[in-house]
This record gives sequence, structure tokens and C-alpha cells, in this order.
Amino acid sequence: MNFPKRRNIQEDLRQKLIIVGSKNPVKISCTEAAFHQAFQGSFLVEGLNVSSDVSDQPYGDEETFQGALNRARNSKNVFPEADYWVGIEGGVDLIQDEMHAFAWVVVLDSNDHIGKAKTSTFFLPKAIVDLVSKGMELGEADDKVFDRSNSKQENGAVGILTNGAIDRKEYYQQAVVLALIPFLKKELYTV
Repeated sequence: MNFPKRRNIQEDLRQKLIIVGSKNPVKISCTEAAFHQAFQGSFLVEGLNVSSDVSDQPYGDEETFQGALNRARNSKNVFPEADYWVGIEGGVDLIQDEMHAFAWVVVLDSNDHIGKAKTSTFFLPKAIVDLVSKGMELGEADDKVFDRSNSKQENGAVGILTNGAIDRKEYYQQAVVLALIPFLKKELYTV
């Protein structure tokens, strides 16, 4: 007779620790909201200053994804006692001479399983494109064009350009939830 596997109630009730590979309050907040949205339970979400090991302004899917993966892995190396590690990296790329912005999210768990997702994309205005093309980071370009300061720790380009209809936290949060799919549906993924 096969009995159902007994669940470890203590493990289910234990607060899970999630480390975000950034001290950016938007990245920490969107991660916390996404974990609460996707899972039941209690979570403690903390940020760490770790390197993405890519350019300050990643260019293209590959470099941006690598930055998110590196942030998650570097966080795990610095603080291996956590339950999950999250890397979020924003990037830009060109499609027919038009620049668009996006971000990659990578989530690792303590069993070396991985979840990954990409945000939606949006095209940037010429004034910002010109500055980024000259080597300026997108957040700095936003600040210069819109006469702001530290917008990447607030609503970011997406919030500024949508007049607040979509803020940076909301924009990233959806991708974090999508990156959690392999952990939500373990039976369907070889995570």
C-alpha cells in the first residue's frame, strides 16, 4: 500500500529567506510582492550589493540575461543560507535602429533549480536613445532628459514614459512571478 508522502509542517511554516542581488528598493519590493502573490507563507526579502559582472548598461538579450544570472549566483555565493536568490537586470537592444528597454529575471533555489523570465519591452524616445548610445546608463539618461534624480530607484523609465500607469515595481513584479513558474509547477518542469 502506498501512503502519501508526509509533509514537513515545520518546513511549510518556516519563514523563507529570499536574497535579491541588488540593494535597489524597487527590485527588493517587487520580489517580495511577487513571492507573496505566487506562494503562501511568510517571506523575508533582503537585498545584497553584488556585481552583475556585465556592463553598467547591458546591451542585448544575452548580456542582460547573463547579468541577471550573475546577480542571482553571486548572491548565492555570498549568502548560501537563503532559500531563493533573485537576479534582476535591465537592458536595452536595437530593432531596426530603434532602441527598446526590458529586463531579465533569474531565480535560483537551494537545490540549484532555476526559473527565468523577461519583462515586456517598450521603445525609448530619441533623446534617451542618443544618450544611451553614447555610453550613458538608461537611469542616468532618464534623469537627464526628465530633470529627475535617481529615477531607477523609483518609477524608472517605464513609469516616467507611461505617466505612472505602469511603475517599475509592477513592471518587474510580473516577470518575477513568471520566473517562479518552475517552482510553482515542479511536476511539469525539470527545474
